[in-house]
Amino acid sequence: MDDGLRVTDRWVVPAAELRERFSRSSGPGGQGVNTTDSRVELSFDLGTSPGIPASLRARALERLAGRLVDGVLTVAASEHRAQLANREAARERMAALLREAVAPPPPPRRPTRPSRGAKERRLAEKKRQAQRKRDRRVDGD
Repeated sequence: MDDGLRVTDRWVVPAAELRERFSRSSGPGGQGVNTTDSRVELSFDLGTSPGIPASLRARALERLAGRLVDGVLTVAASEHRAQLANREAARERMAALLREAVAPPPPPRRPTRPSRGAKERRLAEKKRQAQRKRDRRVDGD
């Protein structure tokens, strides 16, 4: 657990920049839930981290703006009973969030127009549907 968090092939968050906090999980679980600190909160200061390039930092801060509190990204995991499993889950979730945040933007969409045949097929289908509904009427038309 003391190694860094691998986000991409080229970017590894050093373990010294990650903060883990443990607390008791909520919900059912009997006596164990009242005594073991199995819930994990993993935090990473994205705003001041020296380990992330400036261009990636700007992109990540923009994309994760709704999740950040003072530039700090926090992920919680409490779905497993064991603290070690929750630590792994939190690290995987953090890596996935960061990976998605620093991914390059998708290529811009090239606008296209429907072909003449597509327009004709659409209009023909509209006429067929209108005729079908007209045929179902009973009001004397």
